Amino acid sequence: MKLPGSPFFWVSFAMIVGGMSTALISPLYPLYQLEWDLLVSQVSLIYVVYMFGALGCLLFLGRLADRIGFRKVLVGGLTLMLVGTGLTVAAWDINSLLCGRFIVGVAASLLTTSGTGYLLGASEPDSLPRVSTITSVLVTIGFGLGPLLGGIVGQWLAYPLITAYIPVLVLGTLALYALLTQVPSIKVAQAGNASHWLKSCLPRLTWPGPGSSSVFILICWFPFVAFSVFGLYASMAPLFLEKMVTWHGPFVGGAAIALILFISASMQVFCRQLHIHVNGMWGMLSMAMSNALMVINLHQGSSLVFVMGVLLAAIGHGMAMLAGASMVNRLALPHNRAGMFATFWVAGYIGAIGPMMGMGWIADHWGISTSVTVFCSSIILIAVVQAVFTRRHPGLRAMQE
Repeated sequence: MKLPGSPFFWVSFAMIVGGMSTALISPLYPLYQLEWDLLVSQVSLIYVVYMFGALGCLLFLGRLADRIGFRKVLVGGLTLMLVGTGLTVAAWDINSLLCGRFIVGVAASLLTTSGTGYLLGASEPDSLPRVSTITSVLVTIGFGLGPLLGGIVGQWLAYPLITAYIPVLVLGTLALYALLTQVPSIKVAQAGNASHWLKSCLPRLTWPGPGSSSVFILICWFPFVAFSVFGLYASMAPLFLEKMVTWHGPFVGGAAIALILFISASMQVFCRQLHIHVNGMWGMLSMAMSNALMVINLHQGSSLVFVMGVLLAAIGHGMAMLAGASMVNRLALPHNRAGMFATFWVAGYIGAIGPMMGMGWIADHWGISTSVTVFCSSIILIAVVQAVFTRRHPGLRAMQE
């Protein structure tokens, strides 16, 4: 049966569905904690394991689509997403859930890289900037719709740990059928011999020349802080919302995560004309203020303060990621651009993994309020120092002129 819609539409649809599967679980963490009597560190591990899957795929499978074709990797990624989501639905304990989340992490990374590559490869050269923006928006839409869906189901429907995933499984199956029947392959490089295959699977992290090292170190702190702040809302905030807002539950957590993603994407579009150091400095200061409000609100319990903190986190996240990506583009040369961006994203994943594991451990031993206070205080310190260096670093300003 032939479905309506172009290959561009169905690849875009697959990317959105893949994005939905990633963060859909975030507002449901308190329900898993209640169902299985989980420690806070175990909840944070659910989030971290997903990040490990995405990071491992970035490091070892990032160039797979260049070898076997974007369509094949899209099909494989979507199949893995369905398997991982199915295992998440059927999870009977924390270990089975962790397996499902790891698979979803790998699948999400495969879908993002191969989907972006397919859309760019199938487009005319003069439309590449527009298509690049579209792919970024598609990923954001998917990531934002996931927690929003999870929050709605978790708040109002029965058996949320099962029913929340049904729309993704249905839409994913539809997308897989469309990819198999209506999306043609596009040409890629020749497969090469076994040694070439092995080499292509090795991590490809690149560092710039000595003259740009200090600037690149500064740049890598942008995704580290941005991923850390987002990780706070995506993994830990749903566990302590009752301390900050009068009306709490999965929907509030899901809506906050979706709001951060949508506003962050908007900021990356509307702030493109600003100088990089302006975006970087105010991005860091916004996230510092957001974390300060988080600490204050642990004791105040104000819905208004919570909303202000979410908005500042979203604005800061968008401006910081825009500043970092823009500067990598300026520093990189054609031969090392992919490797430098890989290093940039690895810094972000480390920011998502390390601090969340630390927060979980501290929460188990001294309570979640102490954990949040330590995390937010650390982010405030790092972000303020980063803002000062971003404002004053001569190399950063020189490269903009």
